[in-house]
Amino acid sequence: MKKVKALGLLSGGLDSMLALAIVRDVLGCEVRAIHFYTGFCITESQRRRGVAGKDGKVKPNEALVAGARLGTEVEMIDISDQGYLDVIANPKYGYGANANPCIDCRIDMFVRARKILDEWGGDFVFTGEVLGQRPKSQRRSTLWVIERDSGLQGRLLRPLSAKLLPPTQAELDGRIDREKLFAISGRSRKEQMALAEKLGIADYPQPAGGCCYLTDEAFARKFFDILDHREERRIDRDEIPLLATGRHFRISPNVKLVVGRTEGENFQLRRYAQGRYLVQARDVPGPLALVEGEPTWEEMVLVSRIVARYGKGRERPEVVVAWESEGGRDELTVDPRIEESAIDALRI
Repeated sequence: MKKVKALGLLSGGLDSMLALAIVRDVLGCEVRAIHFYTGFCITESQRRRGVAGKDGKVKPNEALVAGARLGTEVEMIDISDQGYLDVIANPKYGYGANANPCIDCRIDMFVRARKILDEWGGDFVFTGEVLGQRPKSQRRSTLWVIERDSGLQGRLLRPLSAKLLPPTQAELDGRIDREKLFAISGRSRKEQMALAEKLGIADYPQPAGGCCYLTDEAFARKFFDILDHREERRIDRDEIPLLATGRHFRISPNVKLVVGRTEGENFQLRRYAQGRYLVQARDVPGPLALVEGEPTWEEMVLVSRIVARYGKGRERPEVVVAWESEGGRDELTVDPRIEESAIDALRI
């Protein structure tokens, strides 16, 4: 008989590692593992920028590490295109507690996975999702909505919770044995940890509540600020790294300021200078800042005072602040001694 072919979405966490081991080793399927890069993963974003953790080390990609531990090649697929960003900015099923449109995000991923599955000639897609583990995207009703809207009806297997869900077509026609699947539900990881020991998976990351920037309250404020201050509800790809960088201030409906907090962030901001103003104190150490929009003279003065306020010349009566853009260079002399409360009122 033809060997069953299964396409797995591997996040790198314990659940997805277990799902892959079950489908490959317990069910005996041919497995192809993929990992979608969205641009919103905190760990991956920091890794790509070379940002070290508290231990001084840059974290590796967890999906690649998981693949190595399981002896499975993992295909990294970048989906942070405009189509995906439009889904994030205009979710049909709304947001979670912050800016996380988890249902729409999963649907978009599974639509892409379905296309890969069909091109490959595979039988079904599988994931490490667990019924009831996440309050928005892993309820029984939303699991069905995701399956339906992605066009994967009967071809989406969640092996950890499969016995609590309707059988897939592969189960119905006997290509895979439903009795070898599991009935795990809820937020506890005890059953998964016991299963990992049984399957010989000893090294796996501890649950950390996800690594998506969109679930972060501070990031969400900046994300919605962009959408709220433009006519078209849209966010561009190069804006995503900026949302995770620096202090953000809304100067006016058309002008936004981003001030670096570290040398690394200053470097990051400089990379996105095109189409924006670069602002920095001239003669004293201080942060680099980006200004989006076309500020009035009064707004330029205010921005200059804020930028100078975060530098080493904050106690001086005057600081010269340089403005650079494609159009040339200008300088303003300002008093940096601005009240913190005035700055906080502008903070996003």
